[in-house]
Amino acid sequence: MRSSFSETLFFKSDALLLLTAVIWGFAFVAQRMGMDFVGPFTFNGVRFGLGCLVLLPLILRNESNPRAVDRHSRSEGDKMLLLGGAMTGLALFAGASLQQAGLVYTSAGNAGFITGLYVVIVPAMGMIWGRPPHIGIWGGAVLAATGLYFLSVTAEFTMAFGDLLVLLGAFFWAAHVLMIGWLSRRIDPLRLAFFQYAACSALSLITAAIFEVITVSGLLSAAAPILYGGVLSVGIAYTLQVVAQRHAHPAHAAILLSLEAVFAAAGGWLVLDEKMAPRGLFGCALMLAGMMVSQLWGIYRGPAGVKASS
Repeated sequence: MRSSFSETLFFKSDALLLLTAVIWGFAFVAQRMGMDFVGPFTFNGVRFGLGCLVLLPLILRNESNPRAVDRHSRSEGDKMLLLGGAMTGLALFAGASLQQAGLVYTSAGNAGFITGLYVVIVPAMGMIWGRPPHIGIWGGAVLAATGLYFLSVTAEFTMAFGDLLVLLGAFFWAAHVLMIGWLSRRIDPLRLAFFQYAACSALSLITAAIFEVITVSGLLSAAAPILYGGVLSVGIAYTLQVVAQRHAHPAHAAILLSLEAVFAAAGGWLVLDEKMAPRGLFGCALMLAGMMVSQLWGIYRGPAGVKASS
């Protein structure tokens, strides 16, 4: 019975992570479109601020519930919340800023694929922190990374400036995945999400005030992409990630979340008329294969095998 319950938790976590990947994938299109009207820091500052507003009613409802409040020691819990929110918010700011700036110079599809390189970075960082992944996750990561190579790097091994910015951002996304995986088991996920969004929004708006020109007309013109990025991509998808990672291995979660690259390519093709060569389609197939290897290994080994390595 306990094993069945654990399997249900892992299945729900995987489903939430996959839904998150879908929302994030199409968010690349919204982010690309928003760059026609506002700067990257302005876009991120407003959308992460909207993410905070989406979460606020849920947090207030939980705060009014005595049982929800009593689960955490206020003295220790609030201290960890502030520190954790600041750390994850800083990683979020760095990753999102590099990604958003990169989208000025590269396509939504490329940005999605290169961002997904954290499927390799996450296991490597996990080893340093004493969290070695099992062989199924390594196999899935190798397949996914190979697929990302075919999707994002040309046959001439060229990489545009925008691609380089997004690549640097992938390291911060990997750090963010690992920090969320550790903190979400120790801090209320909704409050953690709220504080990291607030930190990222504040840092982005401060940077925008220094380096960009913020206009009302620009914000109104970018209203639709900003709403998608703030309400769906931040308020809903990032929160789903925090909740789902409470019962998922960080490297396993990274492989599922990396599928956002496939949905970014689909969105770029459908909305922005971005083309994909057979080489890119082959890379998509390898990424899907990587996800399947990770999932099937978990099924045959069982949730206990996955949990033991976390």
